[in-house]
Amino acid sequence: MKRRSFTVAQVNSFIHGLLESEPLLKDITIEGEVSNLKYHQSGHIYFDLKDESGKISAAMFRSDRGGLTARIKEGDQIRARGSISVYTRNGTYQLIARYIEAKGAGDLFIRLEQLKKELSEMGMFDNAYKKPIPKFVEHLGIVTAPTGAAVRDIIRIARRRNPHLRITLYPAKVQGDGAAESIISGIYALNDLDVDVIIAGRGGGSIEDLWAFNEEAVARAIFSSEVPIISAVGHETDTTIADYVADRRAATPSEAAEIAIVDISEVLDRLYACRDELARSMDRRLYDSWQRLDHITDRLRLLHPRERILRNSQRIEDYSKRLYDRMEAQLSSSRHRLELMAERLEGNSPLRRLAGGYSYLFGEGGRTIRSVNDVKKGDRLFARVTDGTLTINVEDIEYDRRIADS
Repeated sequence: MKRRSFTVAQVNSFIHGLLESEPLLKDITIEGEVSNLKYHQSGHIYFDLKDESGKISAAMFRSDRGGLTARIKEGDQIRARGSISVYTRNGTYQLIARYIEAKGAGDLFIRLEQLKKELSEMGMFDNAYKKPIPKFVEHLGIVTAPTGAAVRDIIRIARRRNPHLRITLYPAKVQGDGAAESIISGIYALNDLDVDVIIAGRGGGSIEDLWAFNEEAVARAIFSSEVPIISAVGHETDTTIADYVADRRAATPSEAAEIAIVDISEVLDRLYACRDELARSMDRRLYDSWQRLDHITDRLRLLHPRERILRNSQRIEDYSKRLYDRMEAQLSSSRHRLELMAERLEGNSPLRRLAGGYSYLFGEGGRTIRSVNDVKKGDRLFARVTDGTLTINVEDIEYDRRIADS
């Protein structure tokens, strides 16, 4: 007899129908600890309910969030009331919660808060003890599982940002028994290899999955590491004690790689920009220097003895020309005055008067005779006429009475 076969969708639909027809599962209340909590951007809430023996997936849709008495968080003990349904796409069943009320904090959450308080009081979270992340990392150490998205993301982004980077991976166990010891061994081993920075982390998960990074021994190993450590545990909303102790916390493994490794292309762009600015600055400085040198050269040329001699010679020539011109002008003026005076003298010249019939009378020794009182009888006088001199003996002197009376 030939057996009938079913499609996966048919089987999932059949199971869905069975669960939907069970009255107990249509309105059921389940108690448990919240784990793997996610508030989706659509408004839905996804989480797991667990106890010491098992775990069940749960969801509360946005339309039912009015039945949420308080915002739930990881580790809360709650009572969730709703119905069991099958998600036919992947064949998983889950609790569709319509009402949620808090019952109290879960055991793991309580342990986590107690340990956080103790380590904080010890000062292990203090910023004063956090080491700076090197600006330029040449050797990167990674402590994480050798497989999975976390290590792939770290290596991919680190290589993209710096293709010349040296990477050493310590393949650690990051979940379950022995995970804490494996992580600690990785931190110590990479310290011995003198890496520049260590990224310690893993992908997301529930509080149980991430618990190795909440262990006190792991926190102490991170705190005592001589190499700076970046924690990269889970997703952005996940927080572990390792995040508080580490020198720097990254929201995701991808972000850890971006924090640790500088983008070499950006560095080169800055270097090229600095080179160009330096070249422009040097050109400006050289241009200014050449300008100053030309100015100094001109001044030195002007101060050179030859230039001073040439300038002084030029000034002497200028002064000589000006002096010559002034002398010429003075001589010309003097000649003109001389000519005028000569003409005046010529007009008053005794010779001209002699030519008019007058004579010039003088005594011996050239004494000029101006009055009859200047001679006496018997004196010998001389009379100068136009063409010679006459000698005259004074025989008689006759006074002009009119002149004498006046």
